[in-house]
Amino acid sequence: MSDRIKRIDLTRDFQAHKEEYMKAIQAVCEETAFSGGRFADQFDEELAAFVGTRYAAGVNNGTSALHLAMLALGVGPGDEVIVPANTYIATAWGVSYTGATPVFADCTPDTWEIDPASVERKITQKTKGIIGVHLYGQPFDFRAIREIADRHGLFVVEDCAQASNALYEGRQVGSLGELGCFSFYPGKNLYAFGEGGSVTTDNEEYFKHITRLKNQGCDVRYYHDEVGYNMRLEGVQGAVLSVSLKYLNEWTDRRIAIGQRYHREITNPLITMQVHPENTRPVYHLFVITVPDHEDFVRYMEEQNIECNMHYPVPCHLQKAYAHLGYQPGDCPNAEYLASHCVTLPLFPEMRDDEVERVVRACNEYKGAVKKP
Repeated sequence: MSDRIKRIDLTRDFQAHKEEYMKAIQAVCEETAFSGGRFADQFDEELAAFVGTRYAAGVNNGTSALHLAMLALGVGPGDEVIVPANTYIATAWGVSYTGATPVFADCTPDTWEIDPASVERKITQKTKGIIGVHLYGQPFDFRAIREIADRHGLFVVEDCAQASNALYEGRQVGSLGELGCFSFYPGKNLYAFGEGGSVTTDNEEYFKHITRLKNQGCDVRYYHDEVGYNMRLEGVQGAVLSVSLKYLNEWTDRRIAIGQRYHREITNPLITMQVHPENTRPVYHLFVITVPDHEDFVRYMEEQNIECNMHYPVPCHLQKAYAHLGYQPGDCPNAEYLASHCVTLPLFPEMRDDEVERVVRACNEYKGAVKKP
């Protein structure tokens, strides 16, 4: 039996850079700069420079980044914010936590990104803004969404959780909208040794407000100007992220090389792959395909000792948590098709070429579900 190919294997990166990671963690421990502090601040500066924004506000996770972004933009009860139906649920949580209502838009049938036509149909007098998600590491059609937003006086926030280092028309994601929200959850293209997130912006007012909110509502310690939160980035995570950021370009190049191999070499007509517009550089956080029977395909790949999973098997508008909003099957048909047919193939920077070849071969040899008589 061949060695198992994991969908993602973080141990390889740790072993490759163990000494550097441990040295960074030790430096934080020696200064006991655990909550916020110098190492978190240093990463903020490095990330802002990398993304190309004036500011980056490190927070405790990507969900908090979305939450604080909404608060900084003045979102609250009675407001609506349009979000994709096909995304991780945290995109919607950021809206709900403020008391506002997420309104779910469909995706396009080819890029699987938020559909501008669907967004246009969802706008009401209550709409305050749009959150676009660079899903799977593929930038959404920012120009089209921006034009709609400007026409209706709405903000655009980028959910960059899956897309660190992706480019849209030559610009880093996170530098396009009013705010960019990042997650550094383990397994992301740029990841911490635990939880972490950030909000990037060129707007000083937004940056200062988010910085106050994440720090218990304080500009000055023990003087609380508004109800705040304990959402600071930990010093250890900042130090680890500073190490990881140095390797992000290298990791991105490898992800792209693997993703392009999959595109070229997987030729099975049962398999459909995400479309990547020429004005973007995707970073292949996840390599998602669709197949007629995704559960059968996952079982088949497991028999080949290859781990696959599904991102995501239930679209947001049909989640039980949002049943009160009254969405029904058929409301976002493209997102629903994706959810019921998606499979995520193994892809991570440390994958060996022979492992990539095994995945390609297994995909091409797949015959489809055996129909019972």
